[in-house]
Amino acid sequence: MRILHTSDWHLGQHFMGKNRQAEHQALIDWLLNQVDAHAVDAVLIAGDIFDTGAPPSYARELYSQLVVRLHGAGVALLVLGGNHDSVATLGESRALLACLSSTVVAAIDDPASQVVVLPFRGGKGEAGCIVCAVPFIRPRDVLQSQAGQSAEEKQQSMQAAIQAYYQSVSEAGRARQTALTQELGRTVPLIATGHLTTVGASSNESVREIYVGSLDAFPTSAFPPVDYIALGHIHKPQKVGGLDHIRYCGSPIPLGFDEARQQKEVLLVDLGANGLTAITPLAVPRFQPLISVSGNLLALAVAITAAALEGSAEQSVWLEVTVAEDDYLSDLPARIEAMTQGLPVDVLRVRRQRGNAAASIVGEVSETLDELSPDDVFARRLAQEELTPELQLALGQRYRTVVTSLTEVQA
Repeated sequence: MRILHTSDWHLGQHFMGKNRQAEHQALIDWLLNQVDAHAVDAVLIAGDIFDTGAPPSYARELYSQLVVRLHGAGVALLVLGGNHDSVATLGESRALLACLSSTVVAAIDDPASQVVVLPFRGGKGEAGCIVCAVPFIRPRDVLQSQAGQSAEEKQQSMQAAIQAYYQSVSEAGRARQTALTQELGRTVPLIATGHLTTVGASSNESVREIYVGSLDAFPTSAFPPVDYIALGHIHKPQKVGGLDHIRYCGSPIPLGFDEARQQKEVLLVDLGANGLTAITPLAVPRFQPLISVSGNLLALAVAITAAALEGSAEQSVWLEVTVAEDDYLSDLPARIEAMTQGLPVDVLRVRRQRGNAAASIVGEVSETLDELSPDDVFARRLAQEELTPELQLALGQRYRTVVTSLTEVQA
């Protein structure tokens, strides 16, 4: 059984005024070619297929296109809900997509219903793999708030609740595995999924942290013993805790300038009667040049010219510019614009670097409030106050807890 593990597509992402429809269309075309070239049996998307709970129509169309084209190729699709996805939006088409070889698990339910059997390619229905399909778990799904609990007690309660849910789903998966083994006369491999932060995972700016105020990271030892664990939420591809069978595949396209230098990939996961046999990363091409440059004005002139070589008349380079040393100048946007005149580049953001301190965003080119996340707005407002680090941390945690609760209500 060969599974293609991917996650965090964020269809419909609005990136500093830019539409990413062309990138995602190119990604789908490339993915379908890989599915054929590598004889993939099933595709697994481990959460965040959409960027928001109410994705634009073109994002829904891309999603439908992916489903239809995989079905036409005889390839099963399993989609897990992520923290960006709306349970209602994903769930509304479950019955229809089931007729097109696709299974959608938008939210947690009865453990037995979270066990999904993925068939071998070709539509004959022969079981190739059993999946304990666990999507993003919202605290309210597994935990009741108790008055007087400390932050540490809430974190421990949340970890125990998630671990207990994984245990119950894995038990249902084991029962299904035993039944299929008796029926087929061979062992069917068992895997699990998750959309969460795990201990030891390396994150980045474009990942919205989840379980804020209740669980910072889920320990790898708390996962059930299965052949492979397909994770989503962290955009950087990586093993977790040095364990080969617990993997984040990462996002297939850069979702922020902090990911611009990452080599994006999807994972081919080979499973047999004895469990996991191989994991093969497939490098995803860069469909849109996304480059971050930094330095003083003299260095930037050279760096911007070099970056422009990756662009063309048909496709410009999206550029983030961080100005060092000359950051005190008030007319930086105009100077940067002059440097880019006639070059195939679009400057999406200009940052000023304040000495050796962490770069702080103080001016944006063609930026509106709609293009900022709630976290961006709060961080900028907080930076204007003279507060102790402890108080800043406390306010940040309280703010993210409020935003998370609002997001969950909307989802």
